[in-house]
Amino acid sequence: MSEKAKTHKDLIVWQKAMDLVEELYRLTETMPKSETYGLTSQIRRAAVSVPSNIAEGAARNHDKEFVQFLYVALGSAAELETQLLLAERMSYITNAPFDGLTEVKKLLLGLIRSKKGLRHEPS
Repeated sequence: MSEKAKTHKDLIVWQKAMDLVEELYRLTETMPKSETYGLTSQIRRAAVSVPSNIAEGAARNHDKEFVQFLYVALGSAAELETQLLLAERMSYITNAPFDGLTEVKKLLLGLIRSKKGLRHEPS
């Protein structure tokens, strides 16, 4: 983390991931009760995993370990995207927060690049 970022709570990606979790908890409250232990639970677990892994990685002593946890968070974000797409296909939810999820994924990739010392290549 940079000198300005003292803890994981100072990282914009963690803050955005926390916002996403909050939004998804509210959204999944509207899902069928029959999905409480199914898709609702899976969505919530994957969502919570993103900021949790960012926090755990930030607490590590080395950037290499931090990057590993950022990749786990990125994997959870991909899992979450799949679950949200399924929930939409099943008509359990509408207007899933894909923009927020995409932003978190981009921020994760940027932080991974930064921690690995890679420069952003122009598209």
